[in-house]
Amino acid sequence: MNICFTGGGTAGHIFPALQVDHAMQSRLSASGQPYQRFWIGSKDEHEQSWVQSASIDFYPISTGKLRRYVSVKNLTDIGKVILGCIQAFFILRKLRPDVVFSKGGFVSVPVVFAAWLLRIPSITHESDASLGLATRINSLFSKRLCVSFPEVGSSCKPSIKKNMVVTGTPVRFAKEQTDASRGRTFLSIDDKRPLIVVLGGSQGALQINNLVWDHLGELTSLGYVFHQTGSSTYKPIEYPGYVAKAFVEEHLEDIIAAATVVVSRAGATALGEFIELEKPMLLIPLGSGASRGDQYANAVRLEREQAAIVLRETSDSSFMDSLRSLLFNSDKRDDMIANCKRLKTIDSEGRIVDQILLSMER
Repeated sequence: MNICFTGGGTAGHIFPALQVDHAMQSRLSASGQPYQRFWIGSKDEHEQSWVQSASIDFYPISTGKLRRYVSVKNLTDIGKVILGCIQAFFILRKLRPDVVFSKGGFVSVPVVFAAWLLRIPSITHESDASLGLATRINSLFSKRLCVSFPEVGSSCKPSIKKNMVVTGTPVRFAKEQTDASRGRTFLSIDDKRPLIVVLGGSQGALQINNLVWDHLGELTSLGYVFHQTGSSTYKPIEYPGYVAKAFVEEHLEDIIAAATVVVSRAGATALGEFIELEKPMLLIPLGSGASRGDQYANAVRLEREQAAIVLRETSDSSFMDSLRSLLFNSDKRDDMIANCKRLKTIDSEGRIVDQILLSMER
């Protein structure tokens, strides 16, 4: 079997697809079937590095942003999208995969469209609580649309809903393989004080970072603080009880496992990881002014399920008050942990592999 993976823009698009790749390898090797794969993505260096670290051949193409609003940039970006379609067409025609698996992002649209022209079946996956524009377009040319939970279909047209299947979102971490004490040892902290883990994502979240930096004294009086700032906003700040890293891959699951509370944006993949590791969450989602509102929808869903607190206002007092309410209320944290257990989806990657294999049946 030969699979083309596509998607990119953030780590949240890359890591779930890599989990699907790993599950497919395990499935086919168990049955003695050969397996090949490659990836068509953007020219982002981080994206290419993550993919190639999994020993997957990477083919970059031109990509443009898809916007729902009027912008002069739409004129130039449409040319990039067309060029990306042409590049993807020739890559796919040369390598001739049996199926395309798309994890979304702007770069995936030319690939899925080119696959449709070549009569190569596609499967696309959406992690968020609402469908992004790229996913909506991809769904027109895909045999299956995999989503994380049933509520996603409530706002979809029947033409999209008929090919929809609930699989959950694959995540990198498994709770039974993490070790909180190992995470604390990695950070050189003891087990007596709370650990506040602040994650700004692979690209950083300046709003969250500033809240942390402006309140270092108060935060470190409450417990230890581990802060992943994102590479674009990293500052080498040294402060007692505070550790900052631009981006962490090694031991991140153990650090999260050790956390008393996690403070984060509300990207769907990150939330899936926090749910898997059963962590109480304080979420500060991107609003509609900075995104299509997907993070807000993701966060509100977890708030409705009583698995997170959502910070709608980012004032100094609201941030610290919300954090204290979690740190000082063990019953509330226990309820969140129980609700995370209830929300877990078992073997998401295996369910997606099932759909990929079904899509190849004629």
